[in-house]
Amino acid sequence: MKLPDLTARARRIRLVLTDCDGVLTDGGVYYSERGEEMKRFNIRDGMGVERLRNHGILTGIMTGEMSPSVRTRAAKLRIEELHLGIKDKPACLHEILARTGLTAEEVAFIGDDTNDVEILGLVGLSACPGDATSFARAVADFHCQTAGGYGCFRELAEFIIAAQRVTE
Repeated sequence: MKLPDLTARARRIRLVLTDCDGVLTDGGVYYSERGEEMKRFNIRDGMGVERLRNHGILTGIMTGEMSPSVRTRAAKLRIEELHLGIKDKPACLHEILARTGLTAEEVAFIGDDTNDVEILGLVGLSACPGDATSFARAVADFHCQTAGGYGCFRELAEFIIAAQRVTE
């Protein structure tokens, strides 16, 4: 998609939703000898959440996982929409739209794999990390240069903020 079209789509965004593993993390999982699962998050993505909030844009995480570390990270970042254990992301999107009064065109979603493909096709602006699977890359409007877990969410956030400044 050409930059003017992406910019026009980004201007309408009021909510940015993200997958977790492979977007906010590098997709790796660490396990301790006690079986504790640990994930690594990038601080720059956290600043992206804060910058979006400061520009009046809501954020959310939608993931199939039930990881306590994701809940902890979302609480620290004061993420408005947290959806864990989601196997049907389009249905979750429709619930969010019905509850918030937003339209699909006002939502951006960033995802990296096959379980994100359907929702990527439903939102106003779809994005993927630089190292996303070919499945996600084939349907995403915006392809981040940055890999998952290394600031791709921040890259998308800055693109949306810059696009919306054009109209300020």
